[in-house]
Amino acid sequence: MANSPTVWVLNGPNLNLLGEREPDTYGGETLADIEKRCAKVAKQAELALEFRQTNHEGELVAWIQESRESAAGLAINAGAYTHTSVAVHDALRLLTIPIVEVHLSNIFAREEFRHHSYVSAAATGVICGFGGDSYILALQALNNIISDEN
Repeated sequence: MANSPTVWVLNGPNLNLLGEREPDTYGGETLADIEKRCAKVAKQAELALEFRQTNHEGELVAWIQESRESAAGLAINAGAYTHTSVAVHDALRLLTIPIVEVHLSNIFAREEFRHHSYVSAAATGVICGFGGDSYILALQALNNIISDEN
C-alpha cells in the first residue's frame, strides 16, 4: 500500500508459542492467526502493517527505535518484558507516534507482579483481556488516532 501509513505490531518473548502455551490463559489462536487477522483489518483501514516477534530484549528495543522513522503508530505486546524492562520503557519514551500496549489476558486479574507495566507509562493507551481481539482493538485505536492527526 504505497503512501499508506504503516502501523507496527511488535511482540515479545514466548508469543511465538501462542496456541500451545497455556491456552486457558492465552487462547487457542497462534500468533500467525493473529497476524492474518491484523493484516485483514489493516488492509480494510488502508494501513500498511509490519508485524514482528522476538524472544530477545535487545532486538525488541532495536525494533522500537527503528519504528521512530518507519511507523505512524505502534502496537506492542512486550510479553514478560512489560513487567521487567526499563530498556523497553526507555526506547518507547523516544517515540512521538501513538503507542498502544496490548495483552491477550487481563493482566490485572492475574499475579500481582503482572499488575506493573513499564510499557504503560509510555503508551497512549492499554488494551488487555480480549484475547486476539486485543490486537484488533489496538489497530482500530491506532487508525482512529492517525486519521485524527491527518
